[in-house]
Amino acid sequence: MVSRVDHGTRPSTTGFRRVLAGSMAGSVLEWYDFAIYGVLAATVLGPLFFPGGSGVVQLLLALATQGLGFIARPLGGVVFGHLGDKFGRKPMLVTTFLLLGTSTAAIGLLPTYHQIGIWATVLLVVLRMTQGFALGGEFGAAVLMVSEYGEPKRRGFWASWPQAGAPLGTVLATVVVTVLAAVFPGDAFDAWGWRVAFLVAVPLLVIGFWIRRSVEESPVFQAAQAGAEQRAAGQRKSSVLEALSRPRAVLHGLGMRLGENIAFYIYTVFVIAYATRYFGYARGDVVLAVTFASVCQFAGMIGGGHWSDRVGRKTAMLVPAVALVVWAPVFFWMVQTSSVPVLWLGVCVGAFFHGMLAGPEAAWITELFPTRYRYAGSSLVFQGSSIIAGAPAPLIAVWLIDSFGVGTVIGYLVLTMAITVVAVATSRETTGVDLDRVG
Repeated sequence: MVSRVDHGTRPSTTGFRRVLAGSMAGSVLEWYDFAIYGVLAATVLGPLFFPGGSGVVQLLLALATQGLGFIARPLGGVVFGHLGDKFGRKPMLVTTFLLLGTSTAAIGLLPTYHQIGIWATVLLVVLRMTQGFALGGEFGAAVLMVSEYGEPKRRGFWASWPQAGAPLGTVLATVVVTVLAAVFPGDAFDAWGWRVAFLVAVPLLVIGFWIRRSVEESPVFQAAQAGAEQRAAGQRKSSVLEALSRPRAVLHGLGMRLGENIAFYIYTVFVIAYATRYFGYARGDVVLAVTFASVCQFAGMIGGGHWSDRVGRKTAMLVPAVALVVWAPVFFWMVQTSSVPVLWLGVCVGAFFHGMLAGPEAAWITELFPTRYRYAGSSLVFQGSSIIAGAPAPLIAVWLIDSFGVGTVIGYLVLTMAITVVAVATSRETTGVDLDRVG
């Protein structure tokens, strides 16, 4: 049982493990949803919900719907960020998780365009927006709970675990799709087998909710609340406004997330459509490559988080960021060889470098902000970057390659990764910062 700690008291090991498990459950479900939609958008959902037009148009529309989920994320980040700084991290963990799980499962029950017409598309958009709104508060709360509970000297390592929910969710999504494609071959999968992939969210929802409802509030937040109660309520302003009134940390975070976020979607979502549509790879081969690459990405994240505790966040992020700039043209050349083993190598190396970059990111962003507006500031960074990076990345990449050729996609990835390098290089070192600060 985690104690109702005073300032400086560390929670029990059992309590921390529960926090870690609860945060991981939400993170895995979050990225399972986005990965499953990305995989199916590139292969199935276009004709079912956006009939008419060429295959490229259907693909673009399906990926654009995925982007709509990102548009709602900053709004969720603002709303849940403010509420989380005011009422606590735990209530937001539970609320966002329920919204996310139920909306994901509901997609699996949607009728298609051929059954109810345009309303199918409208309902899909509404559910994607609901998912995005929930995700806006979900990830920030998960990372903050682990960061604020965990041992300070190993904060980079522990905070990388919720971050690593992304590759785990991707692995789960691709494994589920692969198994379902085998169980429901051919038209059976395209007709209704894909629905099971979304309905898998139901058991994940039950397990995650059971874990999260028993988690106690962050001790760092409790200490901050005790200090805040000594001030007049009228003297406190929105934590979102406080974060925006000190924009340096937000801008550094957004700059860092720009290239990192785009790289993630290039190596996990765009590559599926790119390799299958333009170079004739079998869908199963590419999906399997992405699955294995996600394991490499997971290892990179955990290793990167651990390394950042030893050498500092800046060094631990700059090395893989520069490596990703160099790897971009190599990766696209590898895909163009039409060799499955070479494709595997290209995706796996890129995913590993991305993991090394993203692993320390969770602790670094947490450490940029003081407790009283940490949830809001972190959410603005995590979810604001989804608008400028994550949401349009697959869409822009498909449009660029279809209109101007592969060189423009390489330039897009290299330019945005260069911005990430500059953002990290010009930021302050945060390793070892005291999260108990409330000033």
